[in-house]
Amino acid sequence: MNYKRIAEADLEHFKKIAGNDFVFTDAANIEKYSRDETDGCAFPPEVVIKPKSVEEISAIVKYCNENLIPVSPRAAGTGLSANSLCVHGGVMLSVERMNNILQIDERSLQVTVEPGMITEALQNTLQEKGLFYPVDPSSRGSCFIGGNVACNSGGPRAVKYGVVKDFVLNLEVVLPSGEIMWTGANTLKNSTGYNLTQLFVGSEGTLGIITKIVLKLLPYPKFNNVMLAPFKSMDDASAAVSAVFRAGIIPSCIEFMERDAVEYVMKFLGDVTIPFADDTHATLLIEVDGNDIDAIQKDCEKIYEVLTQFEVGEILFADSEAQKIDLWRMRRNIAYAVKKTNVTVEEDTVVPRADLPELLKHIKAVGKKYNFRSVCYGHAGDGNVHVRILKDELTDEYWKNEVPKGIREIFEKVVALKGTISGEHGIGWFQIPYMDIKFSSMQIDLMRNIKRVFDPNNIMNPGKVFN
Repeated sequence: MNYKRIAEADLEHFKKIAGNDFVFTDAANIEKYSRDETDGCAFPPEVVIKPKSVEEISAIVKYCNENLIPVSPRAAGTGLSANSLCVHGGVMLSVERMNNILQIDERSLQVTVEPGMITEALQNTLQEKGLFYPVDPSSRGSCFIGGNVACNSGGPRAVKYGVVKDFVLNLEVVLPSGEIMWTGANTLKNSTGYNLTQLFVGSEGTLGIITKIVLKLLPYPKFNNVMLAPFKSMDDASAAVSAVFRAGIIPSCIEFMERDAVEYVMKFLGDVTIPFADDTHATLLIEVDGNDIDAIQKDCEKIYEVLTQFEVGEILFADSEAQKIDLWRMRRNIAYAVKKTNVTVEEDTVVPRADLPELLKHIKAVGKKYNFRSVCYGHAGDGNVHVRILKDELTDEYWKNEVPKGIREIFEKVVALKGTISGEHGIGWFQIPYMDIKFSSMQIDLMRNIKRVFDPNNIMNPGKVFN
């Protein structure tokens, strides 16, 4: 595709739509918006635009479509697959000014929100009203709800409550033509035609731009218990996950952290210290929530019985709200802690949870074969393990050419176990080289054809998901 380079006349047109103060071409903004949280990726946009309304977005996108200018929608820039970067230049369209809660419907347990709302801020506002939006990515304190929807984010509580797709009822979107439409209905059931809402959830901005989101809510659970269980092997820790569910218990969270992950994050935080025996090699962070404290306590007792069937050390039960907060701070900051000490790349593997022990063994075996270290952690209750690979002393050439071979072998094992190559981060630009492991050429062509229907000029976040 031969895209048009942005000229001064285009910039003047964008300024008429969004205002002079919200169209940026200065070096500082171009640099800032050329990156997200993906290691080693930088693609500078030609211009950054920060619209305030759906009408402004519609006008910008329509103009870009007519003039073959690529548009990359951006939420908070916390993505880990270069989902929102301008790999073909053009317009970086940031939704950060569209950050309002438009309506909280307490009678129907729904909220309508703009895409630039910080996820944790939305959750906190709802909690004040006794309402619960449980999807909580580790970056919830900085990520936007629009980006969560675009990537179908998950997080620790997905094991009990589900991921973003399980809470989105309806979306307002701007199509590449500039047309504005609602994808569905504000109802819990909808069997009326194709499910366009779910097509947009997880589409990574390749079909259109999400401008309003209607989410279903739950009553906020009154109580929770949190425990930390240390294991003498990763194999036992990961095997215990499936055993908990087979015992008939559904925790709200069950998170896996290998020892290196815990040590990195304790050093990073500085004020959280968890004593571990020398023979501890992995931990499970488990939370049980609900409205009946006695039922929660019984579930915790059952979990304790299950865990003690394995080689587990002394299980810590958080005895205060402060200790619960510290344990969750530890889990949520692992990725930042490891990144701070090394050049890294993170992969987002997911398999049926009963197959976690086999996957983890394979990850470590591949690391030995290709001479790289990895730190594993993630949402074990979902079978979703994040694999943070460390560069250490590897040469740039080896990191670029040999380590991807190891990543491919990990993904091949994931798919052989009936899993998939991204549980919640998306494909973006970064994971395109591995799409052939999961999908046949026929399946990828089907996806391409769907995109052509929505975006025949291929201006909407081009270069993402597939080539």
